[in-house]
Amino acid sequence: MLERFIDIACLAPSVGLSQPWRFVIVDDAGRREAAIANFEACNADALGAYTGDLSTRYAALKLAGLREAPCHLAVFADRSTGVGHGLGRRTMPEMADYSVVTAIFSIWLAARAEGVGMGWVSILDPAIIGKVLDVPMDWRFIGYFCLGYPQSLTEK
Repeated sequence: MLERFIDIACLAPSVGLSQPWRFVIVDDAGRREAAIANFEACNADALGAYTGDLSTRYAALKLAGLREAPCHLAVFADRSTGVGHGLGRRTMPEMADYSVVTAIFSIWLAARAEGVGMGWVSILDPAIIGKVLDVPMDWRFIGYFCLGYPQSLTEK
């Protein structure tokens, strides 16, 4: 199913037809645990920035389904890709990142159409995640996602 969603994502628009998205399916238990550990460290650091009632409210939030989700997907932008025409990337290299976001959005829509939930885990250190997943250093980390069937479609 995840590979089918990635195929759909590859149909997304991209600047200069660059298709700069790089998908990493995180199915190795050790790498998942390392991502979870990074999330927990970053989350603890974020919690420490809050005081009083804000700290209590932040601590009560369900911020990630990393342990429960059957599928983990990391998505990167490869700004150095030779694919495409180079249009738009010379003056605005960040357009590669925006193109990757359109691919992510495409996955999200396809997943929701099939009743699959998708969560964006944004409390991570990009440099550590890149090392954990052993991706090229010049790939820019865009997001880490959990996919699975939600317990309830009305949960918030």
